[in-house]
Amino acid sequence: MERAQKVEAVDALKGVFADSGVVVVSHYAGLSVPEMEKLRNRLREADAGLKVVKNRLAKLALKGTSKEGMADLFTGPVAIAYSTDPVSAPKAAAAFAKENEKFILIGGVMGETVLDESGVKALASLPSLDELRGMLVGLIQAPATKVAGVVQAPASKLARVFAAYAAKDAA
Repeated sequence: MERAQKVEAVDALKGVFADSGVVVVSHYAGLSVPEMEKLRNRLREADAGLKVVKNRLAKLALKGTSKEGMADLFTGPVAIAYSTDPVSAPKAAAAFAKENEKFILIGGVMGETVLDESGVKALASLPSLDELRGMLVGLIQAPATKVAGVVQAPASKLARVFAAYAAKDAA
């Protein structure tokens, strides 16, 4: 790799580290090309990305940033999974790690917080941003439907009373 390519790669990594809500660091030694493609596709479906990185370049990209504490995670053959949503990349990576023992989660970073393997798995267990939005909409709609039911209840009770009087007069 020439010097210009290295500078370009470091700049690209700086962008990934700056723009991502979460970065998950993992070892991928022993994975075949089809397995890596499967992982990439899963991450892509979750609006996340995967990059195989050179440790030295990653450490250079982290130098002087608020995420510099995660530089110790870059040893051995490393790939990073990243996403703007703090849950989608850890969720997809943890699911793949359960299925494939060659893919090992090492840690990661969320904001300025460096995470270990258990921290990444804890993030993976949280609901995604879309799931949270769905829960919130459900919570907002629930009181509205209850109010509508309460407002309609007196009218329906009144209608039943009139029906009962009408049936009584007819008899």
